[in-house]
Amino acid sequence: MLVKFLIVVTVLFLSPLSIFAGTFLDTFEDGNLDGWRELVPWDRVPGSWEVVEGGLHGAGDDISLRLFTTGNDTWKDYTVEFDVRLLKRRPGSPRISIAVRVQEKWIVQCVMMEPVIVLPGGGNVPEKGWVHCYAGSLNGGKVKGLLLEPHPRLKLFRWVHLKLSAEGNIFTFWINGEQVMEPTELRVRRDREGFEDFPDFQTGGVGIGLANCTAHFDNVTVTGESIPDSGDFAVTPQAKLATTWGHLKKF
Repeated sequence: MLVKFLIVVTVLFLSPLSIFAGTFLDTFEDGNLDGWRELVPWDRVPGSWEVVEGGLHGAGDDISLRLFTTGNDTWKDYTVEFDVRLLKRRPGSPRISIAVRVQEKWIVQCVMMEPVIVLPGGGNVPEKGWVHCYAGSLNGGKVKGLLLEPHPRLKLFRWVHLKLSAEGNIFTFWINGEQVMEPTELRVRRDREGFEDFPDFQTGGVGIGLANCTAHFDNVTVTGESIPDSGDFAVTPQAKLATTWGHLKKF
């Protein structure tokens, strides 16, 4: 009984400290975007990224995915998560993405998207939502798929919590706390045509992305042994996260 008591006390004592152990956090409350940079496919026109009302406001005007990234090639095994809400759809297929192991324009990412059905005689209607997880280049070409399955469409002004983990060559994805992609191994056969230059995807930064929409991002958190402690810890992120999760629970 005494041993059990000591274990409980130790866990309670250490848990507040472990929140920030190996953690990068950006709540954007400080108003700057130091350490962030944008990647765009085929060097197209950049999107728009700015701090608005204590969060990151992003906009992309076409189908090309814009990726806002941070971190570097020393980041290895980690989990990245953030909150996002869709503010405006644009013509085409709105997309929101979360990316790991970002090196130059090579990424592993999961995308929430809404394919569009083109109607005879013009016009279109959105199809049901989908989730697509894959490894590849932001500039297109061959991709190695991890997951492709239907999922409810993104709803305007409603918070969604995305989470993606990378452990070795195993990747796992959650939406609003629900595991959408179970731990899945990425296997790339480089003896196949088009896959010769695929990297190992063992290290790299993280990214948040969008296309054909305007969205608001918040509480970007990366945890892992290779992650340096840095970010907005002084603004009591637990309180801000609790507020966001309060919005999530309403829906």
